[in-house]
Amino acid sequence: MKIRYIILLFTLFTVNIFAQTKDEKIETLKIAYITEKLNLSKTEAQNFWQIYNAFEEKNDAIRDEMRARRKNTDLEALSEAEAKKLLSDMLKSNDERHQLFNKYMADLKATLPAKKIIILKKTEEEFRRKIIEEYKKRHQNDKK
Repeated sequence: MKIRYIILLFTLFTVNIFAQTKDEKIETLKIAYITEKLNLSKTEAQNFWQIYNAFEEKNDAIRDEMRARRKNTDLEALSEAEAKKLLSDMLKSNDERHQLFNKYMADLKATLPAKKIIILKKTEEEFRRKIIEEYKKRHQNDKK
């Protein structure tokens, strides 16, 4: 009976991994990497991931909105007035992201020790570097 249960769980886990998109796989790896490096207590983990996910979602939304605006704008055909408006919107977007980051840091400081917040920033940078290196490595292998 135990073996059937284990096989069922393994099968469900495996199917779930293969069903994930590339972004979901990277996100899963990121969560595992951060969790391992921060060594969070159960209480810290519950509070941290709630704060972290909310920040990531809002930050991504602001960034994606501006990215879409720039992508959908014919920069060569912009009038000076339209360019000023776009520039103003970009500055507002940067201000929003800055305010969001400050709130995020304040929320983290209320949840985690300062040392773990510093480790978090270093861990995020390490993870980003590892993903870029892996992408470059795979891209080079594709060219061969």
